[in-house]
Amino acid sequence: MSIIFLGAAKYRILNNKEKQYFHCIAFLFFIELLNLVLPYVFNLNDTSFLYPLYIAGEFFLVTALFIRKLELPKYLPGITALLATAFMVSKYVFDYPFNSDIVKVISNIAIICLSGFALLREIKEGSTQNRFLLVDACIFFYYSVSVFIFIIQHQIANLSENDYLIILSANNILSSILYCSFLYTFIKLKK
Repeated sequence: MSIIFLGAAKYRILNNKEKQYFHCIAFLFFIELLNLVLPYVFNLNDTSFLYPLYIAGEFFLVTALFIRKLELPKYLPGITALLATAFMVSKYVFDYPFNSDIVKVISNIAIICLSGFALLREIKEGSTQNRFLLVDACIFFYYSVSVFIFIIQHQIANLSENDYLIILSANNILSSILYCSFLYTFIKLKK
């Protein structure tokens, strides 16, 4: 929650490309908040219906961020929006694919590629002007490990409870590192 307040306070000093970082973290916060609030407010014990929205929104926002950052053609965010919308329609209307984790892995791979290219370009150019370089590195790291976790999670039935908790803890630690990188970056931003 502190990331959202701090990001909102620093929003005016962000350039157009950097504002996308705040949009991403605000979306993730909103989805997490819904997952916490819906069971208590509306007595919904199953909030899995939010998962396709989470996947599609995350895919669109993060890929659009790196598309803009890499200065790729301006029509590409429209294509990612179309893909995200198509996934939500196929899932909510036709219940296809039956396993949304497949789409999650594919979207994470796209995010890994774009964030990796952005990091390589930053390293190649030796630019220190990127105030969100740490966040970019953490995004790359988080989504890279996340793909591995999603691939092995289908073998959870064969895992012991301790192994499952280790995998879940690793994902929580990685997401905490990602959130802390946002927090650190927002704290150190100056006009």
